[in-house]
Amino acid sequence: MEIILQTKKLNKQYGSIKAVNDLDFTIRKGEIFGILGPNGSGKTTTLGMALGVTLPQSGSFEWFEGKYGKNSRTKVGAILESPIFYPYMSALDNLKIVAKIKKQNYSDIDRVLKHVELYDRRKSPFKTFSLGMKQRLAIAAALIGNPEALILDEPTNGLDPQGIADIRELVLRTAAEGVTIILASHLLDEVQKVCSHVMILNKGNRLAIGKVDEILQEKNILEIKSENMTDLKNTISTFDDIRSIKEEDEKLLIELSPELSADIINKRLMKKGISLSHLFMKEKSLEKFFLEILKKENV
Repeated sequence: MEIILQTKKLNKQYGSIKAVNDLDFTIRKGEIFGILGPNGSGKTTTLGMALGVTLPQSGSFEWFEGKYGKNSRTKVGAILESPIFYPYMSALDNLKIVAKIKKQNYSDIDRVLKHVELYDRRKSPFKTFSLGMKQRLAIAAALIGNPEALILDEPTNGLDPQGIADIRELVLRTAAEGVTIILASHLLDEVQKVCSHVMILNKGNRLAIGKVDEILQEKNILEIKSENMTDLKNTISTFDDIRSIKEEDEKLLIELSPELSADIINKRLMKKGISLSHLFMKEKSLEKFFLEILKKENV
């Protein structure tokens, strides 16, 4: 799969603060790649270096495997800060300015307005737009010129639930059209719903990277209960493929190896004459995983 962006030992320091520390990652075509971390983790600094807004102290990055040379930046659309448009001008006229700056034909404007579902409001002044509509217009501006990659830094900041849902649907729709998305956010639940891949940063360090579903499958926790908890615990302890057993709230929490499922455990126990009164597979959220690795990092 074609590499869209690759970094090698990327470093950035502000005084005594190490904003980004020896950062390596690779983003491939078609991915919705989430960069997650608390404020100050290095997300925006990383994106700023990739866009040439700020220079790294050391290390390197490369867009599109170098095939566009110095013109690679023209193939990347980006929103790094809050959208800035002329308030008394219409959405259409604001995008004409963007198109002129990008040296693009005005004919692309109708396409992007329809894509972000603002075509019917194209003649409305920017000042009349809701916060969510302003953000969608910013995405439309970033999409002028048909970029191959789109960078979004905290795209749902300050939005209400409906606005967040609109941006989520827009990101998925844009990715479905072949645009690779790089999304920095601290809203973990939203990233879990949107991203195919994730990298977690803290204090400039990469703590985890990979497919979202693979990261969330690092632990399979099954919650079980029986009328005779002693027999249940003794029996479960004989299963070699159980990784750990923990008692909590009058239930057993057992960590399963990847090949096991709740159904397999239930059938095994039934063969041993143990009937379960409670059986529940606990889904591991990205937020819980994130907090766990941050805790380990700060110990």
